[in-house]
Amino acid sequence: MAGVGEAIYTALEISIAVACCLGNVLVIWAVQTSGGIKKPTFCFIMSLAVADFMVGAVAIPLAVLVDGRFETSFHGCLFISCVVIVLTQASVYSLLAIAVDRYLRVYIPLRYKGKVKLMHSGVIVAVCWVTAAVLGLVPMFGWNNQSSLPLSNSTTIVCQFLTVIPMSFLVNFSFLSCLLPPLIIMIVLYCCIFCVISHHLRRDIAKATKSSAYYVKERKLASSLALVLALFAACWLPIHIMNAVEFYTQGSYVPHMAFYVGILLSHANSAVNPVVYAFKIPKIKQAYQRAYRKVLPCKTEEQKDQSSQMTETNKATSTAKSSSVLT
Repeated sequence: MAGVGEAIYTALEISIAVACCLGNVLVIWAVQTSGGIKKPTFCFIMSLAVADFMVGAVAIPLAVLVDGRFETSFHGCLFISCVVIVLTQASVYSLLAIAVDRYLRVYIPLRYKGKVKLMHSGVIVAVCWVTAAVLGLVPMFGWNNQSSLPLSNSTTIVCQFLTVIPMSFLVNFSFLSCLLPPLIIMIVLYCCIFCVISHHLRRDIAKATKSSAYYVKERKLASSLALVLALFAACWLPIHIMNAVEFYTQGSYVPHMAFYVGILLSHANSAVNPVVYAFKIPKIKQAYQRAYRKVLPCKTEEQKDQSSQMTETNKATSTAKSSSVLT
């Protein structure tokens, strides 16, 4: 890109980065202050929020840098590019952990509540991040473009993502092996979740039992988290599909500008999740409202002081006018 197009792309990336950071900091604060961190699902939501925050604070600035804006060594550019991939994988596995957690909660609710503790959730989060780091750093161990470039280890290059990361890795490994299978598993899990919930609700209504309230609550939360998954798929699949088309056809069937739109869309996903939480998950929504009320009373007190001062002034004016009439 050049000129106006580059400026627009950079401005949009900066806007998305700011939205990612602010929105996900609010999510992390909301989960902590509401006590949700003690529950496995919200522990995984916080993990996803941390990954989304890191997208805004780290991945997006690095993505802008690896668009041919500076020179560095091959391995320096390769490491920067790998960090972007690691954060994507962390989001995928956090979403997978959420889906498995919700499935177990509706499939074996009593055993799940009795056995799964906060410590277990912390271990699972750690496993998600370690797995994401190992898979995302695979290019550092040899699956890269170094052999195809005429340079030595001391030579600097203009750092571009596709200069150091091979398209074969992005398509065959990152997309088809590391993103698509978890995505399919999550879709299947959510389908099973809604089937199990519907079965229990029909049974509870027929028997007039009181346990239906639990499954109604689970259905609402599952619907919200399924929406997060749907948005993730909608935002990330376009760029991966374009990469696959470009790789397998060995041609320029995808417009160059479409790749930048796909990149922006994938980054925007990290800014969308806090909005979904705000409208769909009651515990986080209530925390948002508490934060808003902490700011609002200050304004209302100022308004009350101003209105009371205006009332006193009006009373004094009216008294003065009435006294002048009497005289």
